[in-house]
Amino acid sequence: MDLRERVNSALKRAMKEKDMARLATLRLINAAIKDQDIARRGADGEAGVTDADILAILAKMTKQRQESVRAYEEGGRLDLAEREAQEIAVIEEFLPRQLSDDEVDAAIDAAIKEVGATSIRDMGKIMGQLKEKHAGQMDFGVVGPKVKDKLQ
Repeated sequence: MDLRERVNSALKRAMKEKDMARLATLRLINAAIKDQDIARRGADGEAGVTDADILAILAKMTKQRQESVRAYEEGGRLDLAEREAQEIAVIEEFLPRQLSDDEVDAAIDAAIKEVGATSIRDMGKIMGQLKEKHAGQMDFGVVGPKVKDKLQ
């Protein structure tokens, strides 16, 4: 079952169970996927988004909500922070398991070896390789500096 089908079946289940908080989050996910579908259809005639694209959408949604949680906690709005945290939990159900720091380091080393990288100029190739193989499994904002350190 692909990711889109998993989201739709979870949406239907939430409707039947009348779980309004979960339903709202699943509808947001569905809307984001449909927005990307429409953008892709207009741009290059492609049939829609792939599972990798959906993983990227979900990762972006998670990151946005994590930033919101931080902002709400700093502002003393714990009720809103809790709501965002609940949305994160629903979104993360569809993301693959996040790699540990050791696994991320091993993946970086493997990508460097596979690409044959020797300098910082090869960073784009390495990041492309990592995004292709480990989409949704690591935070590429954190991975970028690690790759840069290993190449220097």
